Amino acid sequence: MSELIVIGYDDADAADRASETVRELQRDYVVQLNGLAVVGVDEDGRIHVDSDSRVVGTTAVTGAVWGAIFGMLFLVPGLGLLTGAALGGLVGRLSRSGVDDQFRQQVAHLLKPGAAALVIMASKVTDDKFTPAMRRHGGTILKTSLSDEDERDLAEQLAGPR
Repeated sequence: MSELIVIGYDDADAADRASETVRELQRDYVVQLNGLAVVGVDEDGRIHVDSDSRVVGTTAVTGAVWGAIFGMLFLVPGLGLLTGAALGGLVGRLSRSGVDDQFRQQVAHLLKPGAAALVIMASKVTDDKFTPAMRRHGGTILKTSLSDEDERDLAEQLAGPR
C-alpha cells in the first residue's frame, strides 16, 4: 500500500522547506519515499516541477506509477503519449484506486498562481511522527491510498499489452 500525500502551501519557499523536512524524516525512517516533488505555479499559471530524482523510481513499478499519478494530477507533458483506450483505462484505474476526480479537484484548488504543493508518494508513513513534523510548516494536507494491486495494475497498463 502506498500513500499519496499532497500538501499545499502559499509559496514555493514553504514547500521547499517542507521537502527538506520530508528528506530528514526519510533519513529517520519515519517515511519511506517512492516519489517526492515540489510543484509550483508561477503568476502566469504555468506549472513548474522540481522532482528529487534520487527518490523517484526506486523500482520500475513505483517509478511508472509515480509518473502516471503525477501526470494525472498535474497534466505533465508526456502523458499525451497515452491516448484513447490506454488513457481511459488509466483514468478509470486511478478513480477506483483512490485518486478520483474529487481528489484531483482538491489538488487543483491548492495550486493557484503563486502557490506550491509538496507531492509525496510513500510506501511507509509513521503518521504519529510524520504529521506533527509536517504541520509545523502549515499548509493544507490531502491524502489518499493506493493498494499494491492498484499499483501493479497501473504499471501494467502503462507498459501496454505484452
